[in-house]
Amino acid sequence: MKTEHRPTVLIVDDTPDNITLLSTLLRDKYNTKVATNGATALQIVASSRVDLVLLDIMMPEMDGFETCRRLKADPQSSAIPVVFLTAKSQMEDEEMGRSVGAVDFLRKPVNPAQLFARVAAHLRQIN
Repeated sequence: MKTEHRPTVLIVDDTPDNITLLSTLLRDKYNTKVATNGATALQIVASSRVDLVLLDIMMPEMDGFETCRRLKADPQSSAIPVVFLTAKSQMEDEEMGRSVGAVDFLRKPVNPAQLFARVAAHLRQIN
């Protein structure tokens, strides 16, 4: 019997309610890991398999843009798709996100159907 690999999604957000919501939505289809800041996210990616990162932009200390920059600068994590989660809706924010390597943006509050569709689409592209 072949065991199917369940992709691992890393959820990075400094708001516990957002982490709880996203983890609950994704846990039936994916393994989930969580981080409440960019530094912890980088440690998790360096020490375990992560297939996709859902990354909040507005976080204290290291924001999502800097976290994404560092993920993309490291050859070990540069191929992992990063999807920004944000309440920001300015075009400049999206342009900045794409310039640091994000593949997509999801607006908060997250629409579950959109979340599932985007996560599945980006995971298909890497498999």
